[in-house]
Amino acid sequence: MTTLVLAQAAATTGSGTRLILAALIGIAVIVVLITRFKVHPFLGLTLGSLVVAGIAGLPASAAVESFVKGFGSTAGSVGTLIALGAMFGKLLADSGGADQIVDTIIGRSSARTLPWAMAGVGALIGLPMFFEIGLVLLMPVIFLVARRSGLSLVKVGIPALAGLSAMHGLVPPHPGPLVAIDALKANLGITLALGVLVAVPTVAIAGPLFARYAARWVNVPAPDLFTGTDGDGPGDGTTRSDGPSDGPGAATALDRRTVSRPTFAITLATVLLPVVLMMGKALVDIFAAKGTLLRDGLDFVGTPLIALLIAVVVAVFTLGRGAGMDARAIARSLEQALPPVAGILLIVAAGGGFKQTLIDTKLGDLIATWVQGSGVSILLLAWVIAVLIRLATGSATVATVTASGILAPLVVTLDPAHTSLLVLAVGAGSVFFSHVNDAGFWLVKEYFGLSVGQTVKTWSLMETAISVVGLVLVLLLGLVV
Repeated sequence: MTTLVLAQAAATTGSGTRLILAALIGIAVIVVLITRFKVHPFLGLTLGSLVVAGIAGLPASAAVESFVKGFGSTAGSVGTLIALGAMFGKLLADSGGADQIVDTIIGRSSARTLPWAMAGVGALIGLPMFFEIGLVLLMPVIFLVARRSGLSLVKVGIPALAGLSAMHGLVPPHPGPLVAIDALKANLGITLALGVLVAVPTVAIAGPLFARYAARWVNVPAPDLFTGTDGDGPGDGTTRSDGPSDGPGAATALDRRTVSRPTFAITLATVLLPVVLMMGKALVDIFAAKGTLLRDGLDFVGTPLIALLIAVVVAVFTLGRGAGMDARAIARSLEQALPPVAGILLIVAAGGGFKQTLIDTKLGDLIATWVQGSGVSILLLAWVIAVLIRLATGSATVATVTASGILAPLVVTLDPAHTSLLVLAVGAGSVFFSHVNDAGFWLVKEYFGLSVGQTVKTWSLMETAISVVGLVLVLLLGLVV
């Protein structure tokens, strides 16, 4: 630690121009490595962190120490949550619980309310799952609903995608929001509550309402991808650049050997269990006196790690056993959940190392001083930074972890509510205008059978709507909380 302290003191004496140049070159290195040379974001963030440290004047030993410190801290705090979330999502898929949610909600909807029902399904499935896993689960349903209802594939599919994507960018326990919460030291319960508050109207506007117009611009029939199949995807191995990478065919929803599916009520209660526990912790922290049994109990079970651990254990019985899976099948499902998220764990942890490097070079303090004297909204600045990195790299997670690292020193001037809004501003910016450098763009294009231009008119504009509406709602909340 002595080396690091001395290095921090030396970095503080460096000129502001040098620090800004270090950050710009470091980010440029990350962008070029990921986009031009197709280097994995883990390596890109690691090398970019060392470049920033070198230009800023940190000694080599301090640069490594700083990166390792941030890497280990983030892996310990966020990595465990991502792993537990992946296990929970895999059980939900393999038990047929996800199918049960979809079938129940769709079965109770009329033709007029179908787009809204699809938005609800997308949001609910998206709450515990990575984007592409949720997409693979929903694609057979989207095609079937479009064919049976006679509605445009776009009118049915865009609302479901909006629900998935909004949850991915705005609501924990997804990797992006989790790493932003960790980097910015935000309260998870408050962020979760505000995230849902922002996500619901955002999904409504970017989903069913936007789909009315998008369906006029692009009117395509449901392809025959899933006719006579068990629901596997195209099998092209395409994945979103910031999620698991087993490919669509590897994430099929239902283990066909299960005897039955858990009921809708049990499945819904299991999905919402960790959310309720974390929200309970947030509420008792506000309203209950310290030292009471209620507060101490909910503070423990509402801690993200414990809440997700409880949810996984409960899911083993309510989803796994409830679907007739034996112990071997449940163990296999939990085991298979981890390899697909190995890449995302490394990206997120490397993002933590990059964040710590920016902090130790005192670049964040320089930016904080500039922001405080400029009158620029911190929330708007956070959104713009995330948007620029998202456009350059195509990765929502890289945009989130990088922007969070840059903005981390600013939170000392913010109260807990505004810190949570800062997390949401970064999350909203991280999903802005998905285009050809985002693997999610190609995943949607191939599934829906669209041209590049049609994908831009539908998927890309939908992502932009989520980002802009999310920002507007965050700014409005910033005026009242």
